Amino acid sequence: MESLGFVTRYPPTHCGIAEYSKFLISALKFLNPQLKITVFTTDESFKEPYYDEMGIKVIPCFKRFEKDYSELIDAVSEEKVDVLHVQHEYGIFGFGREIIDALSELRDCVKANVITMHTVEHPYTARKGTLEFQKELNEVDAVIIHSDLQEFELLVQGVNPSKLHQIPHGTLINPYLGYTKQYLADSLGIKEGFRGLVLTIPGFMRKDKGVDVLLEALDIVGDLKLTLILAGEPKDEAVKELVESFKSKTILIERYLSSDEILKVVALADAVVLPYKDRPGAYAVSGILHLSMGGLKPIIGSRVPRLVELCQHSPWLTVPASNPEELAKRIRWLDKNYEFTVSYMHELYAYAAETQWVNVAHEHYKLYCYLLGKFKSIPKTLY
Repeated sequence: MESLGFVTRYPPTHCGIAEYSKFLISALKFLNPQLKITVFTTDESFKEPYYDEMGIKVIPCFKRFEKDYSELIDAVSEEKVDVLHVQHEYGIFGFGREIIDALSELRDCVKANVITMHTVEHPYTARKGTLEFQKELNEVDAVIIHSDLQEFELLVQGVNPSKLHQIPHGTLINPYLGYTKQYLADSLGIKEGFRGLVLTIPGFMRKDKGVDVLLEALDIVGDLKLTLILAGEPKDEAVKELVESFKSKTILIERYLSSDEILKVVALADAVVLPYKDRPGAYAVSGILHLSMGGLKPIIGSRVPRLVELCQHSPWLTVPASNPEELAKRIRWLDKNYEFTVSYMHELYAYAAETQWVNVAHEHYKLYCYLLGKFKSIPKTLY
């Protein structure tokens, strides 16, 4: 394969899909340093083409919720990529079929096209247009999904099974695990001391993260010595006000955190808590879960589709969504049985090792080669 193009948001834009794309591209370059990769991205951060620190050419050539992809089509045609890979999220590309039409127009200059569906919508969704878009996925060469839930949902919606390829979200084994809490706190600008068990809920502070549920649970276990680190850019004023009024020991990092900084927060904490509330009718997986898994720490989370991997590999540490009483019970158990809980997590830690980014990149690379006719079938090696 000579060249690969990604259509995606890309850092420094503050976005989980942007971070995902950067991790995947970095791992692909590690596997094959000679691979030419070009990123076609939104014009939110830059207006002119540039090269990032990996030497990847980044071309801003479309807007978020674009209706006219002519500039993207021109840019891809000029770069002449062999495989064009769209990192699709409805919050980037909207609900219309414009990006599908753009891929169709590029058929003459691109040998194969791929879409990763980071969110798959169920018929219970309230977002109009998503199910119609998903019916159009048969027009692309391959559709990547991250979970069983996403794969089965697209199957029952009529997507050709031969086009569906389940490749898990990548995991980075945390490089800061050997560092002291003091060093990590200093590097994050944390001046306060810690009290007892240190819990964290990292990432954007939004309503769907269940911050209110966690704070209510911590009120229930108010007799325990605990420190909560809330680390991430506030996305909802009500959540911000709730956090700022919480009386127990809480450390706030109210800004956008890079993946590297989130890794430091996870390494600093004793455990991660993810009391998510999912939007009805949406199947996705959590990038924050994968960043947390790489920290090899206990993770308590809610039983929602976004945390399906946690439910599969560490079900006892999951609780019903929006249930502070059950969450409080798990936190109390964790405080009294920390070492046992770490031991219980071994299956999830094994999954974290299996889904390291280099292994996930290898699965992508095999798919690209198959689409270009280099394999008659995709090799079934296990990472």
